[in-house]
Order: sequence, then structure tokens, then C-alpha cells
Amino acid sequence: MEKDFFEPINGRLQICVSDEHKFGTDAFLLSDFARVKRKDRCVDLGTGCGIIPLLWFREPEEAPQVAYGLDIQPKAIDQMEKTVAFCGLKDRLIPVEGDLKEISDLLPTDSFTLVTCNPPYKAGNSGILNETDAHSIARHELLCTIDDVCRAAARLLKFGGRLCVCQRPERLLDTLEAMRRNKVEPKRLRFVQKRGDTAPWLFLVEGRKGSRAFLQVEAPLLIQNGQTGEYSAELRRIYRLDQAERE
Repeated sequence: MEKDFFEPINGRLQICVSDEHKFGTDAFLLSDFARVKRKDRCVDLGTGCGIIPLLWFREPEEAPQVAYGLDIQPKAIDQMEKTVAFCGLKDRLIPVEGDLKEISDLLPTDSFTLVTCNPPYKAGNSGILNETDAHSIARHELLCTIDDVCRAAARLLKFGGRLCVCQRPERLLDTLEAMRRNKVEPKRLRFVQKRGDTAPWLFLVEGRKGSRAFLQVEAPLLIQNGQTGEYSAELRRIYRLDQAERE
């Protein structure tokens, strides 16, 4: 049996994690890239332990109306339910168990302003599968593809609603093509680099349902300060490190 434990997010929030369902830097980057507003109604697809939507509640005055986290794995949803109870977020952060390929049976369609997804990075027929099913599902397109993600998002979003996704650079064309196939037009793209002199290891992209074609490529997000090797000022802001030190 995998043992659950809680990790602090800030002075108010903690998240239930396990060896099967935990989180990394990419979750923080995507949560921040999504630019959530108070008026938003949000869904995070393939939410795992629920880290991406939980981060939207770090500052109560900036938190969305409601955020759902959907995952097909019961263990992930069980962890998210523990987090919701611990943080007192009932009716604001809502776990949903189910398959995003059947999204119309799980959540109201044409009702959300924001959908996010940190999808499996590897195509289902590539790479060596991980030891545990949970890890394989999270990292390989075994139960859903990027096209499934974009199709589900298109059904959930209102006209003009946003889909925000992170992926590896080698999957850029797959991701943009899947968005367009499902009438979600890529509008904003940002690459993530360790330093200014290194190749990107991740990209973040936002698409809008029913929008006209125009893609804005933003300045790269740098993880490290090139001179010192320490976290960049932007990553410190995303992690809220300065705030944590004051607390």
C-alpha cells in the first residue's frame, strides 16, 4: 500500500501526495501560466493529486469561483478529497472521478471559462513504460491522447474560453494540431528553459475556443539566473518563495 502524506503549499494550504501521485515544477508553471481570475469556472483534466487547481487558492482574493479536478484513477481522487477536507475547500475545489473521453457525462458542457491539462508527455507507442500503472498512465498516452484532451476541453469551454496545456517541445506540432482540429485556436505560446543558453525543456500554450488565428510567442521563462545558477526572479515569484520566507 502506498502511504499518503501532506506537503505544505503555504501557511494555509497543504496537499496530500504519495509516491504514485505527486507533482513537479511543471504543475506550478502551468497553474501560473493559466492566469486564473475570480470570475473563472475551471477544470483541470488529469489532475492527479490536484496540485494545479489547489495552487489557484493560495490567495483567497484571487481564487476562482469554482475549480474541478478530474482524474480517471481512484487513488488520485482519494488524495484530492483528503486535500479538500484538510484545506476547508468543499464546494470550491471539487474532485471528479472519470474518463475525460466521456466528459459530457461528468461535467456540464459549454460552461467553463478555463480548462488546464498537464498531459502525458510521451506518445503511447514510445519509450519504456514505468514500473507502476499510475506512473505509466501519467507519462504515456495509454488512456488518453492530446487529441482526447483537446476534444474534452472544447466540449467543456464556453465560446472564447481558454485551454492551457504544458508539453515537451518535441510534441509541439501534435499539440497545436490537436487544438485546431477541435476548434481551439492557439493564441499564446511560451517556452521554458533552464537558462538563456539552453534549449527549451517544456512549452506552455493557451488556446481559445472559436477564436481567430493569431499566435503570440512570449519571451522564454527561465528557471535559473544565468550568472548565479540560483532560481530566477520569475520562478521565485511562481513558487511564492519570498512570501514563504516572510512567513
